[in-house]
Amino acid sequence: MTIAFWALAVLLVASAMFVITAKKPVHSVAGLLAHFFFLAITYFMLSAEFLAVIQLIVYSGAILMLFVFVIALLSSGVAPFSVGPDRLPKIAAPATLIVAVLLGFVAYGISREPIVLANEHGVAAGPVGAAGVFGSVADFGHALFTTNLLPFEITAFILMVAVIGVILLAGDHVPYVPTRRRARIVERDMREAIVRAGEE
Repeated sequence: MTIAFWALAVLLVASAMFVITAKKPVHSVAGLLAHFFFLAITYFMLSAEFLAVIQLIVYSGAILMLFVFVIALLSSGVAPFSVGPDRLPKIAAPATLIVAVLLGFVAYGISREPIVLANEHGVAAGPVGAAGVFGSVADFGHALFTTNLLPFEITAFILMVAVIGVILLAGDHVPYVPTRRRARIVERDMREAIVRAGEE
C-alpha cells in the first residue's frame, strides 16, 4: 500500500508539472486528464469509491470539456484548421486497455473485505453508503454543503469569471466601419488574410 501511495504521489506531481509546463494547451488538457485519473485512483485506495467516481464523471467529464471549449474559443478565427490523418483506428487498443484496468479496479473493490477503522473524527472506513463511513454520499454531501460551502461556491464563481473572460478575449475584433459597403470590404480583406496565413 505504501509503495502504491508513493507511486501515485510521484505520478500526481509529474502530471501537475506537465500541465503547467506544456507548450500547447491541448497537451495541458491531456496532462490534466491524467492527473484527474491518478487522483481518482488515490481516492479509490482510500476506500472513497464515491469520490473516485465523482472525480472521473464531474472533473474528467464536465470540467475538462469546459476547458476544451475554452481552448477552442481561444483558437477560433486565427487560421483555418488543417485536416490531419485519421487517428481513430489507433485508439482501439489503448481504450481497451484502459477499460480492462478500470474493470480490474472495480473487481478488486468488490472482492476485498471492507476495512473498519475509526479515525479521530469518529468516521470509519467500510462499505460505501453506510452511515458514518468515510467517503459515503451522506458524509460527502454534509462536508460539501456545511463545512466547505464557501470554498465550493468561490470555486464555481472563479470558473464562471474565467469563462466570461475568455469569451471577451476571444470575441469578435472586427474594427468599426461606418457603412455596410466598407464592412463587406473589411470582412473580405480579413478572410483573405486568414487564407494567406493558412497557406504559409
